[in-house]
Amino acid sequence: MRALFDFIRSHWLPLSALLLTTITALSLWPVSSLPDVPGNDKLHHYIAYTALMLPVALRRPANRLWIALLFLAWSGAIELIQPYVNRYGEWLDLGANAIGLASGLLLAALIRHWLPDETS
Repeated sequence: MRALFDFIRSHWLPLSALLLTTITALSLWPVSSLPDVPGNDKLHHYIAYTALMLPVALRRPANRLWIALLFLAWSGAIELIQPYVNRYGEWLDLGANAIGLASGLLLAALIRHWLPDETS
């Protein structure tokens, strides 16, 4: 398990860029109807933004809270753009995204508590 989290901490920037690109593409891809997947839309937003924040929060760069705000602003921009690409923008999605970002920060803090750095 430690090796996985060390990998995430070491590669947090490309992982975050990949996750942000994937979330953006999936959020803006025009579809006639959304696929039938388990869970609901808000849960999907929550999971996606928790996953997006986790690599940043595990690495803990000094500007991680600014990065979280950037992610939140980005998700707000996505919600504003969605009606123009045959999707629905919902402010409750932005709320689910914000809760997901906060959960990513909290989850990383718990992981760092359970698996402290070996150099500490």
